[in-house]
Amino acid sequence: MSLPPSPGAATDALVERALARLLERAPQALASPKRRAALARLALCSDFALDTLCRQPALLETLDAPGGDAPELPPGAEPDWPARLRRWRAAESTRLVWRDLHGLDDVDATLAGSSRIADQALQAAVAALSGQLAQAHGVVRSAGGEVQSLVVFGLGKLGGRELNFSSDVDLVYAFPEHGTSDGARPLDGEAWFTRLGQRLVQLLGDVTADGFCHRVDLRLRPFGGSGRLALSFGAMEQYYQREGRDWERYAWIKARPVAGDIAAGERLLETLRPFVYRRYLDYSALDGLREMKALISAEVQKRELAEDLKLGPGGIREVEFLVQALQLIRAGREPALRGRSLLPALAALADAGHVAEATADRLAEAYRFLRRLENRVQMLADQQVHALPDDPVARHRIALALGYPGERELLAELDGHRSVVAEEFSGLLEARHRRRAPEGALVKYWRALPDGGDAAVLADAGFTDAEAQDANLRDFARTPAVRALSPRGRQRLDNVLPELLAAAARSQAPDAALPRGLALLQAVTRRTSYLALLEEQPAALARLVDVTARSALLSERLAAHPLLLDELLDTRAAGPVPDADEIAALVDEAVQRLPPDDIEAGLTALNEVRQAIGFRLALATMGLRVAPVDAAARLAALAEALLRALLRLAEDDLARQHGRVPGAGLAVLGYGSLGGRELGFGSDLDLVFLHDAAADASSDGARPLDAGRWFARLAQRLVSLLGAVTGAGKLYDVDVRLRPDGAKGMLVSSLESFADYQRQRAWTWERQALVRARPIAGAPAVFVAFERIRDETLKAPREPAALRADVVAMRRRMRAELDRSGPARFDLKQGEGGLVDLEFLVQALVLQHAGTHPALCTPRDTPGLLRALAAAGALPAPHLEPLLSAHALMLDLGLDCTLDQRPRIVPPDDTLDAARAAVRAACSACGLDFSATDFRG
Repeated sequence: MSLPPSPGAATDALVERALARLLERAPQALASPKRRAALARLALCSDFALDTLCRQPALLETLDAPGGDAPELPPGAEPDWPARLRRWRAAESTRLVWRDLHGLDDVDATLAGSSRIADQALQAAVAALSGQLAQAHGVVRSAGGEVQSLVVFGLGKLGGRELNFSSDVDLVYAFPEHGTSDGARPLDGEAWFTRLGQRLVQLLGDVTADGFCHRVDLRLRPFGGSGRLALSFGAMEQYYQREGRDWERYAWIKARPVAGDIAAGERLLETLRPFVYRRYLDYSALDGLREMKALISAEVQKRELAEDLKLGPGGIREVEFLVQALQLIRAGREPALRGRSLLPALAALADAGHVAEATADRLAEAYRFLRRLENRVQMLADQQVHALPDDPVARHRIALALGYPGERELLAELDGHRSVVAEEFSGLLEARHRRRAPEGALVKYWRALPDGGDAAVLADAGFTDAEAQDANLRDFARTPAVRALSPRGRQRLDNVLPELLAAAARSQAPDAALPRGLALLQAVTRRTSYLALLEEQPAALARLVDVTARSALLSERLAAHPLLLDELLDTRAAGPVPDADEIAALVDEAVQRLPPDDIEAGLTALNEVRQAIGFRLALATMGLRVAPVDAAARLAALAEALLRALLRLAEDDLARQHGRVPGAGLAVLGYGSLGGRELGFGSDLDLVFLHDAAADASSDGARPLDAGRWFARLAQRLVSLLGAVTGAGKLYDVDVRLRPDGAKGMLVSSLESFADYQRQRAWTWERQALVRARPIAGAPAVFVAFERIRDETLKAPREPAALRADVVAMRRRMRAELDRSGPARFDLKQGEGGLVDLEFLVQALVLQHAGTHPALCTPRDTPGLLRALAAAGALPAPHLEPLLSAHALMLDLGLDCTLDQRPRIVPPDDTLDAARAAVRAACSACGLDFSATDFRG
């Protein structure tokens, strides 16, 4: 009995038979050895491609050409439509095989090519069939008379432009509005579109003598196979709002209108976006992923699909699920992650720091390998298969065509890529760094509430006032929100709360941390996705407890704005702290996404940005990752960026009603801590407004205003926007009392009146305030003019003794009214040797010496001013470093108080006493005695 031929010999024989068959149909096909070798490789790779060349020998002349347009489907030639589409699709697909095999296209281009073929076929078929229906029944019109068109959505790989070589196409049909067709035999709109959809399936998917064009799968539509074939946009919105399931969110990530009314389809996708992408971090998406993976795993086991390239362990579907899960979790907050195509989405996740760059590179390499191998398996016979064939000859052919010596080497590389994918996917499903809830007394205590449980458990855990904490926990357990939780939500809470109790007990302030943590849970219980975040990310829970133990302010903000939980994740809480330029870029990015002509939505978005960046800076300050002086400067940079954005919004809003004032502009000046770049958490903004319009100028709109009123309204609008309360809080409180003549003066001054006031009527303390004033937002020309006025004012000659007397008198008056120091406490701002003493010292020296040392007019921040004064010799050199240290210390202590919502009053200690002494010594050395506190003059 003879042995069967080896895979290699059988392959050689198969190729020779294929070439002989081709030679019969195209005698010149193998005229040159080079052409014969190329066609032999094609025969090795794809029986389908050789069959197509035998059927369409003219295709041999255009194999290297890029793809062509879909065939025309003219009216009257309906019986020929299926053949035209099938022959065209076979030719285009054969070109894809040729270009892939000979290195003209990489795998990305091959997938895009398969998607292009499907798009073109669908567009040609929908257009032809719509014309056919319109001829018989007219076109569908809405109640308002507008023509309605079908929208064909491509989901899955077609939507992502990454379709397999031989894949079905996942489609969903929709139409904008109900109506009736306007022909002699009218149809209801839904019936018209349903008939169109049915004919589309038949035209593309029926198997004829020419094969098929595209198999169509409509099971991803609402209610699946039992649902109506075509739904109106309104019905689609209602379904996904009320009935949409987790797996459907995954499916619609890639959705793309591929035929029909493309623009209308994009509008519907924008409407459905909140269903797919939540506004908050959505770790509940992992539950849906686990369920889908469990179903797939069961199917794999049942059908013995472990070697399946798509569904098996480490297969294509796991890469897709991994990327899509991270998109669903984060893309609601980060629009850059909302890509339809997998590889660009993976790159975006890596750019955003959510996937390590090396991991993304390995996954991309594995994905491309798997997709190329899957394509080659399908190219063999144009079959929708996802596993290597059992036939050893077919396996040998695939390996050789891919450049491997044989099957063994191909399988070795396949196993390596699958192990990479399986490892990363398992890590995602296992909830990275997740810990089990402590199986101990705290778990039993919580689960016994509200009726059982013993407060002694809390005392043993480390809570001082166990009875009060026990009462808080019982009240929380009785709340309607907790009682109404779904089983899944309750399980999440039961996992999270014992962890919270244990972490709070270990914290530096257990009795402060627990009630603050409960306040947050109270706020998020109805949105279990936030519980999912804390359950899936124990590091975020640990940071939450640390925040609640140390900061009443941040705890309050978290409870009021749970979106800030995002900032507790590793990538934010432990990542780089944005500097001034990066903060400005983040605000500008948010501004670019603002909805046009919707100030309320814009304000909410800007508030969310301010909350997030401020929270990140607070965490960095508490974690000693940014110096207090730098934190204050970055908070000022955040306020500047927001002021610039809001001024544009306010000006555009005013211009819609009243036009603009040609050739004139407004400048927003920052005084006080904003001007000095020493803003605190929760600080208000000291603002002054100037304009440069001529006295007789007016706006150019339909309802013109004189320039003074126009700029006054602009400033009022800006102040109103800054203080407007939104769902995400308000931006800033504003103080405008530092303007000329204070509360009695005009809100906005002209440059001329401002200059005159500074020359003639300003008090010494108002000129002191100019030391830290600087332009923040608005017209550059007004900036330049203000700087000129400021320089002239600061450099004006002054009698030193009179200056010192004025400064000392004002400082003593302030201390008498505002200092809250006592025998065992020190007011960091107003106390003797505190921050205001230091400010007055600096301001007095600048006013005294700027005329002879113009460089003193440049810096606005206290450290910069101190260094400039020392360099000019106005501040004795030995005092510089002690004053810089004193300033940094008191700023640090003040920020710490603000973060815990305590007054900036602290108990004195040796370090603070030394800092105060340094300030007093420098003031004394410069002839400024602020020590008397009984001044009443």
